[in-house]
Amino acid sequence: MKYRKKPVEIEAIQWTGSKNSFDRVRQFCPEIRDGGAVWHPNAQGGDDDCNTSSWPLFIQTLEGLHTASIGDYIIKGVKGEFYPCKPEIFEMTYEKVEEGIIVSDVILSPPNNTEEI
Repeated sequence: MKYRKKPVEIEAIQWTGSKNSFDRVRQFCPEIRDGGAVWHPNAQGGDDDCNTSSWPLFIQTLEGLHTASIGDYIIKGVKGEFYPCKPEIFEMTYEKVEEGIIVSDVILSPPNNTEEI
């Protein structure tokens, strides 16, 4: 049998390894941040000049501790869980959704533009 993934919108942010990216990831994951589930070993103590690109980012997921490498996306799943995803997989699985536009798999026929005379 074949299966197709249901269309689901997720939120995600890409980890670039910069201090700014680390701060953005921590803001993106507030539900787990305070429990220490997202951390970066070189950013301990609030050192603004730390070299975050030399260390991975660790994320506590439902399946245990995962490592996010530079370039990975951090995804917020449908149940509010967070997990890293490799960019190649992310790009094959997801596409950007424009704000206010709902994407559907329904195919509409073009309108009939003929008028009766």
